[in-house]
Amino acid sequence: MRRYFLASFLLITVFTIAQVPSPEQFLGYKIGTRFTPHFRIVDYYKAVAAASPSTVKLQQYGTTNEGRPLLVAFVSSAGNLANLETIRTNNLAVVNKTGTYPAGQPAIVWLSYNVHGNEPSSSEAAMLTLYALVDPSNAQTKQYLQNTVAVLDPCINPDGRDRYVNWYNSVVGKTYDPSPIAREHNEPWPRGRANHYNFDLNRDWAWQTQKESQQRLAFYNQWLPQVHVDFHEQGYNQPYYFAPAAEPFHEVITKWQRDFQSTIGRNHAKYFDEKGWLYFTKERFDLLYPSYGDTYPLYNGAIGMTYEQGGIGAGLGVLLDNGDTLTLVDRAQHHFTTGVSTIEVVSKNVERLKKEFADYFTAANQGVGDYKAFVLKPGREDSARLSALLQLLDRNKIHYFYGRPGTARGLNYHTNKEESFAIGSTDIVVPSAQPKSNLLKVLFEPVTKLTDSATYDITAWALPYVYGVPTFAVKSAVALGQQVNGIDEGRKTANVSAGVDPYAYVIPWNGIPSVKLVGALLQKGIKLRFATTPFESSGRQFDRGSVIVLKTGNQYTANLWQMVRTLANENGVQLASVASGFVDKGLDFGSSSVLPVKARKVALLTGDGVSSLAAGEVWHYFEQVINYPVTLINATDAGRMTWSDYDVVIMPDGAYRFLTDKASGDAFKTWINNGGHVVALEGAVAQLSKLDWSLKTKKADDAEPKELADYIHRYEARERDALSGSTPGSIFRVQLDNTHPLAFGYPDYYYTLKQDAAIYDFIKEDGWNVGVLRKDKPVAGFVGTSLARRLQNGLLFGVQDIGRGSVTYLTDDVLFRSFWENGKLLFANAVFFVGQ
Repeated sequence: MRRYFLASFLLITVFTIAQVPSPEQFLGYKIGTRFTPHFRIVDYYKAVAAASPSTVKLQQYGTTNEGRPLLVAFVSSAGNLANLETIRTNNLAVVNKTGTYPAGQPAIVWLSYNVHGNEPSSSEAAMLTLYALVDPSNAQTKQYLQNTVAVLDPCINPDGRDRYVNWYNSVVGKTYDPSPIAREHNEPWPRGRANHYNFDLNRDWAWQTQKESQQRLAFYNQWLPQVHVDFHEQGYNQPYYFAPAAEPFHEVITKWQRDFQSTIGRNHAKYFDEKGWLYFTKERFDLLYPSYGDTYPLYNGAIGMTYEQGGIGAGLGVLLDNGDTLTLVDRAQHHFTTGVSTIEVVSKNVERLKKEFADYFTAANQGVGDYKAFVLKPGREDSARLSALLQLLDRNKIHYFYGRPGTARGLNYHTNKEESFAIGSTDIVVPSAQPKSNLLKVLFEPVTKLTDSATYDITAWALPYVYGVPTFAVKSAVALGQQVNGIDEGRKTANVSAGVDPYAYVIPWNGIPSVKLVGALLQKGIKLRFATTPFESSGRQFDRGSVIVLKTGNQYTANLWQMVRTLANENGVQLASVASGFVDKGLDFGSSSVLPVKARKVALLTGDGVSSLAAGEVWHYFEQVINYPVTLINATDAGRMTWSDYDVVIMPDGAYRFLTDKASGDAFKTWINNGGHVVALEGAVAQLSKLDWSLKTKKADDAEPKELADYIHRYEARERDALSGSTPGSIFRVQLDNTHPLAFGYPDYYYTLKQDAAIYDFIKEDGWNVGVLRKDKPVAGFVGTSLARRLQNGLLFGVQDIGRGSVTYLTDDVLFRSFWENGKLLFANAVFFVGQ
């Protein structure tokens, strides 16, 4: 081991003194003949930067959950690199309309590699691309870099990459086996696609729920390149895909952005044609959902593109359906070719790119779209969700202001009607006229226009629905008050200081900060109670779910009130001090309707058979959102677990084999009968519905007679025909029974993201239909005609009482990608309140 490190050090030293090393010289093997661990990719980038400091600058912008570095390489001419900060500030001056491009300002092209860890060929290509740009013998790339700054992010998802690479290197033999059935082509759960918490980072650009995304986008928004490419892989039997993209394009994407995608695509085609490589364009990969690595840059003025190489599961080489063998060498070469081709096209079009980029933000600063402003009108119960929404706006550099008292008329998101309303001085106004106007329109528009319903992802994400914040969309200008710079600390009132001890503190139950505080207190051993009916004390009203901290039961806790106040401040929760347990209205604190909140031991079923993304959402929720302990148990071990060790068991979307085994299934039901509580989501609900004691799927209405035309379909229309029975992601208004603990903290409605046809019969006895769909149409997004008839008059959220235990059914994903903020309190209710 010491010899290896010494040799590596000497090798770097020699190359630093002598020349820029090629990847093969540095690594000791040809790119594509082995998988390169992430730390060696970083080492190579460092070695090149050390050998060519005048043309390469490395900058680390963060670290992953597992501690791996996240970095980019700036590559350009010596003159450009020496003025890098000036180039950046000049670019942002154009974005903010505070300046224009000086003569000689280069264009910025950003290449992002390996966002999905088990799509690893692009990081190998990233080393080839870096070397091509700095190779002293490559006069062509030197010419490109005279007027271009290339930003290379060699690996967006190092944790996922190393999960895949380490696994593959551990199972491949002396030589690779190209047979698709071979072990090396069948990656085990959870696979390397996602990050540490099993999140898909390519769906997180706008939402920035993950550590990697937050750090990367903070850095990206300091630069805002003119061109951005996101490198991917797809199924290994697919030819290479590059721009132009498929419909639907969002309407804010300009003609220039569409046309330049074609310009770049034609340049790629020239090189692929010369080599005889297959490729396709204008299919499958659309430009609508705002949180991709192509759409997010597009909505921020860039030419954003996805490049897809066939290769997921291909290892070092795999036999294709056509009899050819696809190797990692091939895959890396294809990505290398499109990467350098992109830089070439940028270099040849710098002046036009800068002009169109400046024009894009000239239009943005004047306001884009029908709506001139969005007015957020939260009530007291919406404060936590408002704060979360403002944090999202901050991360995306979207400006907002306090309102000026007055009146306006606009679309009420809740009623979907034009209404007159008053604007108060504490309302938040988000004007359209600002640099991020296009992104703002995309994120806030009540209904996204679809030119094609065959989309790759969800079709609705309007933030007022996602966050549950009352909002109006206004078509006329709204007077602005003071700009709010970040989360305005003035909106938070400091907690009462030490002094006269209260009889009790009341914690409002209105969002994640409250959940975090209650979780922290429970972990400290503080005994809590919660009100199941509203009450009024000292002139203040408290809703159902309000959590009460009393001396009773906590009298032996040292410094009780100091601890409560400290934890409340740490979690941003305003406590209410109460002087007596005798309330003015409602039930006193000693009532049997004021129940204990017990600290619950929670288990999360995970592993084979469970959706890794769904399990990751729950894991991330407990560890990173509410800071409450959870035990992860492989679902395949459920048959031998001691159920009584846990109060709550969470079953994410998945298929659970233990439910089909009589002994394991009986033990599971016995535990529920004895006081266990289950929280089942999505597919887990569907599987439970097949058991004789559970709720039942709502049967489709087949009463309509079939005509001959119903059976005659055109083959070429098969994809479109299938859409009539699907929804790729639409928003429905759910009627809530907010007197039930599952819906505490909510009004009598909730907006859910519907991604499937799941809807269930109402629970007839021993249970509660807490969230139901009536006959309302979706408020946003696409739903096929036949499915729309089915999605009505049924159950989406419910609680079934079984013995002394319960099962909570959440048929939709209330934690969707951790950005569906309004569902997080619903999930907390299921964990902490239901069945207490």
